[in-house]
Amino acid sequence: MAGKKPEDGDTSVEKKPKGNMVLIIVIALLVVILIGGGAAAFLMLGGSHEEAAPTQTQDVKAEKKKSSSKKSTDHLAIGPMYPMAQFVVNLLSESGNRFLKVAVDLELSDAKLQPEMDHKKSLIRDIIIRTFSSKTFEEISTLKGKDKLKEEVLDKINENLSDGQVKNIYFTDFVVQ
Repeated sequence: MAGKKPEDGDTSVEKKPKGNMVLIIVIALLVVILIGGGAAAFLMLGGSHEEAAPTQTQDVKAEKKKSSSKKSTDHLAIGPMYPMAQFVVNLLSESGNRFLKVAVDLELSDAKLQPEMDHKKSLIRDIIIRTFSSKTFEEISTLKGKDKLKEEVLDKINENLSDGQVKNIYFTDFVVQ
C-alpha cells in the first residue's frame, strides 16, 4: 500500500503538468497567430504600399476609364485631403424654402492631383452646387440618400480630372433647414 500512495501522488502530479502543457501550447499558438497576422497586416498595408503606389495610380486610371468610379472604403489609408469652402444651396422643392448648408472635404488619390484641383476649383464647385441643388429634402435626408449623393458628385468630378481621381467625399458639415 505504501507503494500505491506515491503512485497516486505521482498520477496527480502528472495530470497537472499535462494540463499546464496544453495551456502553454494553446497560448503559444495564439501568440504565433497574432504575430503572424500582425506581420501580414503590416506587410500588406505598410510595406507593399510604397512599392505598389506607381502601379496603383495606373490601375486607378484604367478602372476610371472602364467603369464609373466608386468611392473608397479604405479608411486606414486616407489620401491627401482637399477642403472645399462651405456651400449653401436651395434644395429642389415646390415651396422653395429648403436650404442645404454643407462643407465638403475631397480625398485625393495622390498629392500630384492638387494643382489640377486648384486650377479646376470653379468647375468642381459648380458640379457640387448643381448636384446638391437638384436634390429634394427626401432624397438627402436618409443615410442611403447621402451615400448616393456622394457617389453622384464623385462620378461627375472624376469625369473632369486627368491627373488622378477623387477617392472619397466627406461631409464635414451638413445642415438642412
